[in-house]
Amino acid sequence: MDDSNSPDPTASFAFRSTTPQNDNFLRSHSTKETPFSNFLLSPSRLSCPTLSRSLQNSPVSSPLHRQFSPSPPSPTKLSDSDPQTTYHCASSVLRNDGQILSIALSSNGLVYTGSDSNLVRVWKLPEFTECGQLRTKACRVVALEVSNDTVYAAYGDGKIRVWRRTWDKVLKHVRLATIPKTLGYVRSYIAGKDKTMHKGLITSMALNTAEDILYTASLDKTVKVWRISDLKCIETIKAHPEPINAIIVADDGVLYTASDDATVRVWRRNFCSHDQPHSLTVTLHAKYSPVKALTLTPDAGILYGGCTDGYIHYWLKGWFAGQLQYGGSIQGHTHAVMCLASVAKYVVSGSADSTSRVWAREQDGQHTCLAVLVGHRGPIRCVTAFIGGRLVEDNEDSCTICTGSLDGVLKVWRVTHKNVNNQCSSPPGTKYFELYKGL
Repeated sequence: MDDSNSPDPTASFAFRSTTPQNDNFLRSHSTKETPFSNFLLSPSRLSCPTLSRSLQNSPVSSPLHRQFSPSPPSPTKLSDSDPQTTYHCASSVLRNDGQILSIALSSNGLVYTGSDSNLVRVWKLPEFTECGQLRTKACRVVALEVSNDTVYAAYGDGKIRVWRRTWDKVLKHVRLATIPKTLGYVRSYIAGKDKTMHKGLITSMALNTAEDILYTASLDKTVKVWRISDLKCIETIKAHPEPINAIIVADDGVLYTASDDATVRVWRRNFCSHDQPHSLTVTLHAKYSPVKALTLTPDAGILYGGCTDGYIHYWLKGWFAGQLQYGGSIQGHTHAVMCLASVAKYVVSGSADSTSRVWAREQDGQHTCLAVLVGHRGPIRCVTAFIGGRLVEDNEDSCTICTGSLDGVLKVWRVTHKNVNNQCSSPPGTKYFELYKGL
């Protein structure tokens, strides 16, 4: 790759100031926040008992947000000391791979993690032992996606490597392809730089297997659409005027993109239009704060966006038209929300304040903070969660959470919440694994 077009290795996590005109909305900023770009090089050591206490005693809702919501936002309750919720760190692993940048969960109980190194490590649940490695010459695994037995990994060189998982007596991964396809030396010399590649670092990926599509987002402000069957780029969407930080696809094919321009944009695919296959349907505003992370509830009824000011904004899908309406905001983190995950009724957030929070959405629409997970010594860059386990009582819900941090540590947490109504139901399609064996 040419040096002039090479992605900036530190740009994907940098803050970008956005100063809108006529800003009547008052933001709450942390005056002690360290410049975010420094975290990538030397993670600060933020976790301590005093930090845990200060987070638990911090305000959980801001009246300033109410003047901008079409309806009064749902209040947030904090129950970190609720005896109905118990949580602990079940495992903590440190490898000499540098910062943990990405994490993905497969449907058969395998966890994939990417870091600054050239390795993608494979972990087996529930014992959380390493059971494999995916090795390449390229470094910095910035994004991971897993679908059935196929693994997609985006690297710092702007390319995506594809593996196929096999179970021939032992677990193996066979390298299938590289996206975009590598040209021969003569063809590369004649064609010059591959125009299908992103001009900036890839920040996020999303899969739509029903339509045979892989989406990639980048700091170059575009989203590229790849056809999985032949690995060709079939469309480039100029999605935002600022770098794109996260993308996610719903089961109905709707694409959501989050950007430093403080908006989330919603895109639909037009099968009848060849000139513009994807069209913008609506733009959701996140109160002038850059959006760094996205997640959807299992039924795609609620969209969550994590922002640099520590708030988590969410939008509710209407019953009839299906349009998203602003529902409110969740406050708890003191620094930027860098990653989000959703499973069943739980939402898990990871932040630059070195903590993760577990939120539960109640039937009345309120969000309750069930746990503040303290233990990392650097910003939490990636998170995944799933429901389990086998030894949980009938009136209890258990959630297992994996967090990866820029401190290079990977942690597994168990959170158990007792249902006072003796109901333990999970929405259809919820990921479930048999856990707690051998712990």
